[in-house]
Amino acid sequence: MQLRSLGRSDLKVSPLAFGGNVFGWTIDEALSFRLLDAWLDAGFNFIDTADVYSSWVPGHTGGESETIIGKWLRQTGKRNRVVLATKVGKPMGEGKVGLAPAYIREAVDASLRRLQTDHIDLYQSHDDDANTPLADSLGAFGELVKAGKVRAIGASNYTAPRLAEALDVAERNSLPRYESLQPLYNLYDRAVFEEALEPLCIERGVGVINFYALAAGFLTGKYRSEADAAKSKRGGSTTKKYLNARGLRILDALDAVAGPLGATPCQVAIAWQIARPGITAPIASATSIQQLDELVKAAQLKLAPEAIAALDAASSEAGATTR
Repeated sequence: MQLRSLGRSDLKVSPLAFGGNVFGWTIDEALSFRLLDAWLDAGFNFIDTADVYSSWVPGHTGGESETIIGKWLRQTGKRNRVVLATKVGKPMGEGKVGLAPAYIREAVDASLRRLQTDHIDLYQSHDDDANTPLADSLGAFGELVKAGKVRAIGASNYTAPRLAEALDVAERNSLPRYESLQPLYNLYDRAVFEEALEPLCIERGVGVINFYALAAGFLTGKYRSEADAAKSKRGGSTTKKYLNARGLRILDALDAVAGPLGATPCQVAIAWQIARPGITAPIASATSIQQLDELVKAAQLKLAPEAIAALDAASSEAGATTR
């Protein structure tokens, strides 16, 4: 599998990242291990998680996903085959939140313990922290890089002005810079990323590992009516945002492109993102071997220029750009 450079770092990642939010939430430890093994066996190497996964589940406190990944790494000895990404900054209870230097140092050690490793390949700011000067946060990350605990750093959920400011602060102060951005981006959610973040990332050489690559499952074609959406709790949450005239137009275009290729809407939706200039590795999750096989095929699918143009046109929205 052709690996891609992540920003200007020395990290080489597969064109898809496995989203670790499902570990310990919608799939148990045993199935998580099977999927992680299958992910590596298929030629992928990139796994993304966060310390806060899955604190939203009743009885969970966060760290569940990292703990499962750590057990898998220890039992299999496959750490050297993985580019491991995690995040810091979301609320972890008891005032543990944000990007203050003292908390970053505390949080990284907690993540390293759960992951059962001596270093994190990509350590990301899960949210911007307006209450902490960027130089302070970047300085703390720099200490972690010098200590060998972190190889590169990234940002998630940053606006274009704040990301540009962070890059400038890093350059002025000779501090590590954010080598990646993790934004919301898919065939439906285009405008915010394409208007300002995409050109900034391309200009400054920042890698992009976008989340919600399948729009919470909508782009698989599973939800095409209110009746479909009512079949699952997750489906119901997508109805208002995606189940409308534009959403259905996107599904029709995915069907039209997928049919002649013998592909599925899921595969085409991800292949479109992989082909997008500036995108390094979309993040997608799987909760079964069958779903993982869909991701494998998506990474292998090459779309013709006319297919990409058709998808661009069908998914265009006010303010979104096309190639």
